[in-house]
Amino acid sequence: MQYQGVLKKMMTSNDETVQYYLDLEADFLNMNQLLDREITLSFVKYECLNCHLDKQIYRQGFCKSCFYETPRAGEWIMRPELSTAHLGKEDRDLEFEKEMQLKPHIVYLANSSNVKVGVTRKSQVPTRWIDQGAHEAIEIVEVPNRYLAGITEVALKEHVSDKTNWRKMLVNEITDVNLIEEKEKLAAYIPDEVKEYYLDKNVNETQINFPVKEYPQKVKSLNLIKTPTYKGVLKGIKGQYLIFEDNTVFNIRANEGLVVNFIV
Repeated sequence: MQYQGVLKKMMTSNDETVQYYLDLEADFLNMNQLLDREITLSFVKYECLNCHLDKQIYRQGFCKSCFYETPRAGEWIMRPELSTAHLGKEDRDLEFEKEMQLKPHIVYLANSSNVKVGVTRKSQVPTRWIDQGAHEAIEIVEVPNRYLAGITEVALKEHVSDKTNWRKMLVNEITDVNLIEEKEKLAAYIPDEVKEYYLDKNVNETQINFPVKEYPQKVKSLNLIKTPTYKGVLKGIKGQYLIFEDNTVFNIRANEGLVVNFIV
């Protein structure tokens, strides 16, 4: 079977094993069903997720001009502490920013390759953790806007990483950590204006199991622009990565905006 469409990050559901779905507009693929099957991926063209033109993708699925214009790529997305909607101040589109920023947000600890602190909208739990390839996670605070989550993350990352080592995550070099203890250690560093939102009674770790039959020994990252056609047997999916039998991995999220052919 052949499918074609523009890549967007896979949708997920946290069942006993995470279920992955790829929306290719005309087709909706349950990627778990493709495990142990040979897949051919081919680059067709670009399609910016904002203007939908065939223009080279710059970042986050957008062409360069759209990246600097669309509110969906504002700097506050990567740096929540720069959020200003709670002050009524516009960055690029105040109504959009209010919709995104003035919602409950979670600051969390997730363990993928190492324990890291992060921020997500409450509605994105546990999706955000799945996308990072975390096998366990716990919520630290729940705040009413993105700014408060951002300043909490800034304070806590002085004491714990805010980055994931994606190579270690993919080869499954993981260490189980007591996230409840880690959360309690960090409580003292939460900014004063956020302390009332600390989830002191939360002692529930979320466990996540990924559909991986075989982890790579040494990761080789596929660049479809440099290698326009690739064929391999799918052995697993973790984070937003497809893992193939020959140790090749392909990051769907990092390739948003590429139109591809899938042959299964």
